Amino acid sequence: MTLHLPDPIAAYFAADKRDGQAVARCFTKDATVKDERRTYAGLQEIRRWRTEVSDKYTYTSEPFAIQEADGLTIVKSHLAGNFPGSPVDLRYFFRLERGKISFLEIIP
Repeated sequence: MTLHLPDPIAAYFAADKRDGQAVARCFTKDATVKDERRTYAGLQEIRRWRTEVSDKYTYTSEPFAIQEADGLTIVKSHLAGNFPGSPVDLRYFFRLERGKISFLEIIP
């Protein structure tokens, strides 16, 4: 079964395979990301977050389920790599605005 992700979310997962700058381009200028109990606000912090993660770990991310709830798009993705606890299935809670991501929270 092919998973059909909204364009901004598909762009995020594609950019995640490249670098922090590519990921940051998927977000609105005042976007917020919550990951591992930390909050990153604005493009500069989002870019730094993704760059640090990419520098620290090598991993693959394969989205396998999607649903809509309370104005959010929730994507489940399987991550495997050289990070503690690998492999793991994570839930990505996206809020989209004007063709970009305005909010993302990643939780197990």
